Parts: sequence; C-alpha cells; structure tokens
Amino acid sequence: MEFTRREAPYLAPRSDVATMMLHVLAALVPAALAHVWYFGPGFLFNLIIAAACCVGGEALMMHARGRNVETALSDYSVLVTAALLAFALPSMTPWWVTATGSLFAVIVVKHLYGGIGFNIFNPAMAGYVVILVAFPMEMNLWVAPRMGDIDYDHLSIMQTLKYTLTGSYPAGQTFDAISRATPLDAIQTGLRGMRTFQELRINPMMGDFGGRGWEWIGNCIAFGGFWLLLKKIIRWQIPAGVFAGVLIPAGIMWMIDPGSNATPGFHLFSGATILCAFFIATDPVSAATSPKGRFIYGVGIGLLIFAIRRWGSYADGVAFSVLIMNMATPAIDYLTRPHIVGHARRGASR
Repeated sequence: MEFTRREAPYLAPRSDVATMMLHVLAALVPAALAHVWYFGPGFLFNLIIAAACCVGGEALMMHARGRNVETALSDYSVLVTAALLAFALPSMTPWWVTATGSLFAVIVVKHLYGGIGFNIFNPAMAGYVVILVAFPMEMNLWVAPRMGDIDYDHLSIMQTLKYTLTGSYPAGQTFDAISRATPLDAIQTGLRGMRTFQELRINPMMGDFGGRGWEWIGNCIAFGGFWLLLKKIIRWQIPAGVFAGVLIPAGIMWMIDPGSNATPGFHLFSGATILCAFFIATDPVSAATSPKGRFIYGVGIGLLIFAIRRWGSYADGVAFSVLIMNMATPAIDYLTRPHIVGHARRGASR
C-alpha cells in the first residue's frame, strides 16, 4: 500500500492574514460610501494618499531590512491602516498631513518595532495622534453633512482636490466659511459654556441620537462590524467592552444630570465610537489576546473615551484611549492568562 507523504504544516490554517484583511476592507466599503455621500469626495482623496504612502513606506522599510517586499504587501495590512486613518481625518485635509500620519504609522510605529506582529501600538491611531498634535488647524477642517435642510454650500470635486493638493481655499472662501464644528465639538464647547444639552440639540446638525450624517455612517460601520463577527474575523469581547465602557458611565451621568451630560445614544452615534469598537480596538496585534483580557481591554478603552470627552481637552478621545490601553495590554494578558490544565493556579495553596 502506498501512502502520500506531505511536508509540514500538516493542517492548513482556516484563514490567513491576507484573507482577514480583505474581509476588513470589504466590511468598511458601506461606511466609506456613506462618508463620501455625506461629507464629499475628500475621503477618497485622503484614502488614495494614505494608501500610496503606506504601501510606499512598507516597501521602503522591507527593502531596507532585506525582506521580501512582495510578501509584505500581499497581506494588505497596510491598506487597512490607510483606511482607518482616512476615516479619522477630516474630508478637507492637505496631502502632506495625510502623508505624515501614514508614513509615521508604517515606518515608525510598525517597522521600527519589528514589523507586522511586533508593533505594540495601533499604527493608524499613533499616526493620527502625531498629526493631531502637529497640525491642529488642519485637523479641525470638518465640513457640514450633505443634508437638504442645512444651509451650506458644499465644495465641488475640483475645489476639494485643489485644497487637498495645495492647501489653498477657494476664491473668496476662508477657514470659517468652509468648516463646521463636529457634533462632539459643539456639545463639548456648549456644555462648558453653561448651556444645557437640550438647548444644544436644537442645532440643525444634530440628528435623532448623534450628529446628522454621522448616524448613518455609524450604522454602516456597525453593519460591517457585525459581518466580521459572523465571519469570526473578530471576537465579541472587545466591541462589547468598548460599548459597555462608554454607555454605562454616560447613562449614569445623564440620569444624574441630563442638562449637563450628553445621552448615551449621542456618545454612541457621534465620533468614532462604533469604528473603534469593531475596527480599531480589535487590531489583533496591539490588543489583548485572552478572552477575559479582551473584555477588560475594551472596557478600559470605553471608559477612557467617555472620560476624555467629558473632562478632557479633545472632543473624541478614541485615539488616545486606544494607545493608552495598548500600553496596558502586556499587563492585561499576564494577569488574565487562562489556567493551564495540570498546573496549580497562581496563589493557590499547595
């Protein structure tokens, strides 16, 4: 009888990095289309620039390290980094701002720590924080959503492209003329100005729960996130932890003083809460790995998001919260290691 011999590995993995990254990119497509519809084509320009810089930075660093460039680019991980960074940027962002964040994310945060699988910080969020600190004015250039009852003249494709490439405003336009405060900015500033949340909700940019336009983008992100859960690309513990960490304290504070605190629904559907829960915090490299640790990690991110929004200087706080919990990941993994069969638990009596 003749047997067919096969070299190791003897069991083929159910999925690889490239397949997982393609699933993540596909899950972001509905939200990307919604973003373009509500906030204009600037998102696409940001995405193209971020993707080009991330791919170029990846190729440069792999060549410098003497590694196979084609193998690194074929896992599509840098495209996910580019997509997440594009979602975090205003639709009106000069190309050099996007390029700075993209190159820092790939070259410094990813490759200087050893490449894929070794970075301790989320690359997209680290790149975002760098440009948030370095280019504060450009990072505030958000436009009003495309809604019929909002009196606002949206820039054309060519006007948006010109600003992206040159940083020059259209003729006769100024910073204040083409930008609007985000819902989170408006609520944070208004509450600190002694206005009530109910008064601030009269703003036409506010929707049923959060900001208009932002709500539908959040719904599309949630749709993609649940699809990733069904495909078992991500686990439920981190999204559940993030939502619990944000919504529980927000609900308690709102019940205690509804005039000085935003509703839990506003925190959920404004800013990047849903994007963080399903796509940012679930980064398999920089997140906690044990089942209990994932939930603790998610709760920590959610609590920090709420604390920064309520008492901090930044309106959203997602990026800072993720990076802070990235630093806590080794301790979380160490303290939540599953019990090994046949070994005594830590602290157990002999």
